[in-house]
Amino acid sequence: MGEIAGADSVSGTEPGTESGRAHPVDQTLPPVKTLTSGLQHVAAMYAGVVAPPMIVGPALGLGAKDTAFLMGASLFTAGLATLLQTVGVWKIGARLPFVNGVSFAGVTPMIAIGKDRGADALPVIFGAIIVASLLGFALTPYFSKLVRFFPPVVTGTVITLIGVSLLPVAFNWSQGGDATADGYGSTRNIGMAALTLVIVLALRKLLRGFLQQISILLGLVVGTVVAVPMGMTSFDAIADADPIGFPTPFHFGAPQFETAAVISMCIVMLVCMTESTADMLALGRIVGRPADERTIKGGLRADTLGSALSPLFNGFMCSAFAQNIGLVAMTKVRSRFVVAAGGVILVLLGLSPVLASVIALVPLPVLGGAGIVLFGSVAASGIQTLATAALEKGENALIVAAAVGIGLIPIAAPGFYDAFPKDLMVVLDSGISTGCVVAIVLNLAFNHLGGKGRRDDGAGTGDGTEPDRRETVPAPAAAGSH
Repeated sequence: MGEIAGADSVSGTEPGTESGRAHPVDQTLPPVKTLTSGLQHVAAMYAGVVAPPMIVGPALGLGAKDTAFLMGASLFTAGLATLLQTVGVWKIGARLPFVNGVSFAGVTPMIAIGKDRGADALPVIFGAIIVASLLGFALTPYFSKLVRFFPPVVTGTVITLIGVSLLPVAFNWSQGGDATADGYGSTRNIGMAALTLVIVLALRKLLRGFLQQISILLGLVVGTVVAVPMGMTSFDAIADADPIGFPTPFHFGAPQFETAAVISMCIVMLVCMTESTADMLALGRIVGRPADERTIKGGLRADTLGSALSPLFNGFMCSAFAQNIGLVAMTKVRSRFVVAAGGVILVLLGLSPVLASVIALVPLPVLGGAGIVLFGSVAASGIQTLATAALEKGENALIVAAAVGIGLIPIAAPGFYDAFPKDLMVVLDSGISTGCVVAIVLNLAFNHLGGKGRRDDGAGTGDGTEPDRRETVPAPAAAGSH
């Protein structure tokens, strides 16, 4: 049955159940339910989609208007990638209720690429994403056979490092975002961040269902309302934004290709492909259509092709959003066309700069308070994955210790690699990239080479996959591990 279901999910056809009805994944729902359920998916992922450009933009020295442009582009490209996954074209797309958006894994490496370059870094970043994505697309037929080299001990380590690497961004926002500005680190800024954090946690605890899913968004709204009379909110970005606007292709310049940047983004692509594979396995079991090799290939093709097209419209690398998988499990709405409707909504949001720039109303301290939960839950997701990694077996605990330790160097000791060649800094300045490489190499050394401990490289699976490792994880209020 798994083979039949998987094949159907790639071809887009379903012979039907015993009662002659289409599989719930392929069923179309009434328009109102399709729209409202699609909006719920958008609400659950919105903060995660706009957070990466909100981090990268200011880090590269972009103003509010250009940062808002990046946010709109990210919404637009996330919508296109989601449509590619759910509706599919040819052998591209998992044809599951699978949401795609900007990956958090690329944030730190992109900032490292852009160090001391300012806005001129974006063409280099986009060029690296295009090359890494096209290489990923070419490797897709073979990647499913390499999944055993990316067991939970590797993926859990990397996801944890993603969250931990992003937490300093939230702390900087909480202080005010600009270390040279008056009031940076003031009790007012930190107090506002703390208040927002408390609001988000309280809403998450008290609300249920859909409202609980958007607790971070609600927390941002409440925090912003409180900040308005305190003079902490700026309306400049909305005032300068156009009601309607298409993301101009290569708005920041034609893509440029630098070897070190390409290598760094290739590592990010491997991380994204690994995460997406695990997410497809989990989602397939949740919706009752197990993801076989053909389904995974189709899904990874959509991931990589969507990422390759994204820089054309000034977007970043795309991958699966894990919190939306939890949303499917909670609501029991399994139709892929519901998620496709969410993709259409994302595209429309991306075509309206004024809507995309609304998030720019949120003061940085308010974002910082919510960001602690947003990025902390990414790290928590990694820890949950590590819980399935059989750390008591073989040298798995040692693998995690070494990879996390080396991955934390850029955070704990920012000047550690200052004496190294500048070209290497693009990779070394990213704890995610270095931690991922160390985890992969040590996993190969301890769990694969010489035939020793082959079944100790995950939760006793030996194949490096954990099909249901996320089924029991509720949809986080954050961007998941992206």
